[in-house]
Amino acid sequence: MSRPVVLTALLLLAIATGPVYGQPPAAGPNACFFVTQFRHWKAPDDKTIYISVLPDRYYRLDLSAKCPALLWPASHLVTVFRGADTVCSALDWDLKVSQAPNGISEPCIVCKMTLLSPAEADAIPPKFKPARF
Repeated sequence: MSRPVVLTALLLLAIATGPVYGQPPAAGPNACFFVTQFRHWKAPDDKTIYISVLPDRYYRLDLSAKCPALLWPASHLVTVFRGADTVCSALDWDLKVSQAPNGISEPCIVCKMTLLSPAEADAIPPKFKPARF
């Protein structure tokens, strides 16, 4: 066998069996939701957001850096969803926080999205638990 053929075979083997970097881990059952199901949010600190999603699910969004605008009074999320109409991982979020009514938007990068179990959702302090509807 010639050297280019062997190198090509090794490369194909590495691609087929190795991990794929830059892709989110496989979503578990019910981990995805349609963007139209996203309802409310609250932030207990400047690096965490809890969101409520229809019918009765809660997620925790962990941010890669502090986003102090989350804690300002009258702040609101500015979300942009491109492509698919589902959210399945942190990579699907393009999130900014703005002060009402026409404030400057501050980007907040989501690094982890976690579907909370019913027990974990119940453990969210009431003042930080987003409304269901």
